Amino acid sequence: MHMYGFGWIMTIIIGALAGWIAEKIMKADHGLILNIVLGILGAVIANALLFRLIGHTMAGFIGQLAVAVAGACLLIFLFRAIRR
Repeated sequence: MHMYGFGWIMTIIIGALAGWIAEKIMKADHGLILNIVLGILGAVIANALLFRLIGHTMAGFIGQLAVAVAGACLLIFLFRAIRR
């Protein structure tokens, strides 16, 4: 199995964009750094779940952005659920 990923700069860009989109979808209010962290962690978690469930993940910038947004939304949801 070969996995080709993005470099650090593109990872940060995707993370920031995904975190910002998730922030808007979930009606949350975070700063830039937390958006980047949520986007990157969300991408890692969602990619792991996808790979576990269907055996592969989404490819390309748009695919990884969608996965990262879904993962970041999941993290925001879980954080809210735990906080209550």
